[in-house]
Amino acid sequence: MKQICRTNGYFSLGLMLVLLSGVVFLAGPQEAQAADRRGPPPRQFHDSRYHHNRFYPPRGHVIKVLPRDHRVVPHGRTRFYFSGGVWYRPQGSRFTVVVPPIGLFAPFLPPFYETIWLHGVPYYYANNIYYAHRGNGYVVVEPPKEEVSQAPPPADQMFIYPRQGQNEQQQADDRYACHRWAVEQTGFDPTQPPGGSPEPLKIEKRADYQRAMSACLDGRGYTVK
Repeated sequence: MKQICRTNGYFSLGLMLVLLSGVVFLAGPQEAQAADRRGPPPRQFHDSRYHHNRFYPPRGHVIKVLPRDHRVVPHGRTRFYFSGGVWYRPQGSRFTVVVPPIGLFAPFLPPFYETIWLHGVPYYYANNIYYAHRGNGYVVVEPPKEEVSQAPPPADQMFIYPRQGQNEQQQADDRYACHRWAVEQTGFDPTQPPGGSPEPLKIEKRADYQRAMSACLDGRGYTVK
């Protein structure tokens, strides 16, 4: 009798272990299926153009809650949201990473960007998006179709020195603003192909442009030689 009870006890213990192992075996695939439904985290887009070397969430990535430091930028009838170089657009109760439309105006630049130059005019690049200076802010523009440079242009042999410790962004903004003003004052734009005017008139107009450019930059705290 004792042998039978001992045997039954071993049998019960073995049966319990088998059942428990079955529960563990079944729970494993269920957890795996749940992980599959959640899906892997989104791959980050590595933007290395112009040595930018930054990572961003991919286009189409959806989030439930906007970053705390987001900024609101209206464009037409749509409100776009910006944070850390990334643009979001509402999609129901969520927000999707998007490319901002051409012409969207923002009073700021991304926190990290690269300055590029085309025909002497600065453009700003980050996260596959190009910005140009407009008024008191920046506008999203088409990617340049011509070759750009990351080195500032010589500005017709004008050497410009910041007297007040202006940073790179401020220098680029001031340079562009003074270029626009000098063009308006003189009717001469050195970034455009030369027209059919006589050469002496071109030289005179260029000199007028340089004087206007120098005066504007001097008023903004630069020494021009």
